[in-house]
Amino acid sequence: MGSSNTPPPSFGTTPAPLDPAFRAAFLRLAGPGGVLRFDAFMDFALYDAVHGYYQRERTRVGRQAGSDFYTATSLGPIFGELIAAACVSLLSAAGLDPAAHTFVELGAEPAGGVLSLLETTPFAACSTLRLGEELKPEGPCVVFSNELFDAQPVRRFIRRADGWHEFGVALAQDSGLLSDHDLGPVAEPWLPPAETTPEGYLFDAPRAAAELAARLAAQNWHGLFVAFDYGKTFAALAAETPQGTARAYRLHTQHNDLLAHPGEQDLTAHVCWDWLAAALATGGCLEPRVESQEAFFVHHAGPWIAASLARESSGASSPRKRALMHLLHPAQMGQKFQVLHALKPTPNGR
Repeated sequence: MGSSNTPPPSFGTTPAPLDPAFRAAFLRLAGPGGVLRFDAFMDFALYDAVHGYYQRERTRVGRQAGSDFYTATSLGPIFGELIAAACVSLLSAAGLDPAAHTFVELGAEPAGGVLSLLETTPFAACSTLRLGEELKPEGPCVVFSNELFDAQPVRRFIRRADGWHEFGVALAQDSGLLSDHDLGPVAEPWLPPAETTPEGYLFDAPRAAAELAARLAAQNWHGLFVAFDYGKTFAALAAETPQGTARAYRLHTQHNDLLAHPGEQDLTAHVCWDWLAAALATGGCLEPRVESQEAFFVHHAGPWIAASLARESSGASSPRKRALMHLLHPAQMGQKFQVLHALKPTPNGR
């Protein structure tokens, strides 16, 4: 290991000893050393069948008391209506019949998918697959996700004096507390160049998200891929986020204490759009494209937006108009979120 004049950053500790059952499960994974690589810890804290945040039967999404965060689906049916209109436009422009495609939502919450509030849809059928279930679309599909990829585990690295080091999570046997742990030097071909990265820089590598995109692209489906999420280019992640992008959400509060409430708080990190687009292209998708949420809806659901606004009264803003503006306005969700979309042809290219 090398030394550094930069104080080692901390991404938190548990405020109290772990629940005995959680502690025992952690140690079964970590082994006698009591240390997990950070991505393994994040996977455990989010997706463990017993202790994982996304496996607990509770309300996570919404604005009501006890929830942790809200998404575009919290704004009512208008988000689903926009999605349907944009997907119809993209499929039709490619000469494909939306009515012949199943709309498959990946990572949907138990309350229902993004189209569940619509009276009718233009697709042959709609299905949802929850986080933790096997994500395996088949046949002619619209493969859709909303904030799926940011919920995939990330690897955490810090630039030390001697190069990149990787972080893990350690369980102290005496106190029962979790804390961050330097695993030592590491070399990966996709890390930013150490020689041009300042000492102390944190890099959260969303490798699992890229691997998930690669698995999805390689599966036996064809049609349209659409993923809503928040992310950055590799260049931005490598130079513009010195404290990393991993964050925790609990009771509508975002914070950096990633170990504070394992299994009881959401953990998330920005995706790398370059890695996701490359994974789709390798899997046979055509010309993956990233647009801001605002641009995506304006470009591909513009006529629907115009018609929807025309139906609203010209006076006081209606709830639907306010929801639409929240989704589109650059100061709201319009620029905060981006959309990756691509067509995947059938094996014979049609």
